[in-house]
Amino acid sequence: MASTVLEVGTGVFVIAIVWIVFLVFGMMLLRASGSAKFAIIPIFLLALTITLVLVLFPRSPETTPPFKETEIVDTLFIGRYVLLAVVSAAFLVVFFMLLPFHFLEPVYAKALRTQ
Repeated sequence: MASTVLEVGTGVFVIAIVWIVFLVFGMMLLRASGSAKFAIIPIFLLALTITLVLVLFPRSPETTPPFKETEIVDTLFIGRYVLLAVVSAAFLVVFFMLLPFHFLEPVYAKALRTQ
């Protein structure tokens, strides 16, 4: 399963986006006046149909393949995060050391008339 994020496939994200869009349109249609309020029913049925199709007809089999996939191991994981922490700390130190120079820079008054 190469296309997973946090062990969740793309179908879950599609279902979440469908229901978020439905909730947004539903809130807009519930504020409408007249018969436009009833347009929420077909939109709800469409979102429900998309959800049921994605749940009942999965794209890939649930069983894992018999062979073991190649596992990619990041050996520089800790070193990269230590370097990121050091660089971030240095940036914050430099930023907060230069910030007073910006605020304490004098602003000189300009002459109103030069004659």
